[in-house]
Amino acid sequence: MKILKEEIKLQCPANELWAILSDLRRSDWVPSIEEIILNDDCRCFEMKGMGKITEKILKCHEQEMILQYSAIETPAPIEHHLATMQIFPINEQECLLTWITEISPDIFAESIHHGMLSSIDGIKKIIT
Repeated sequence: MKILKEEIKLQCPANELWAILSDLRRSDWVPSIEEIILNDDCRCFEMKGMGKITEKILKCHEQEMILQYSAIETPAPIEHHLATMQIFPINEQECLLTWITEISPDIFAESIHHGMLSSIDGIKKIIT
């Protein structure tokens, strides 16, 4: 199993970033997704180049500003996927985003990491 980690300091208030990430239907920060459909505690979408994906939302906690989800249905034979995004306030106008993803088998780590970096770029475009 690979563990991928990205930490980035962003020039926006923590609650502004949380408003983006905690809106589970919002897809504008993920470049390869046009629409997300919520079905109970799952979000379903089609990702360009990947196909249909279902993620189970395990945690979306406002006070901790933590979002945790797991890809439970994918076209790829993923054995394990667990992603945790957490926001830490630095001051009134800055925050730290920590994004950790566990993925198995390791062969999918590179494409997952690329998706994380593309999504972080998407976040940066929205907050500026």
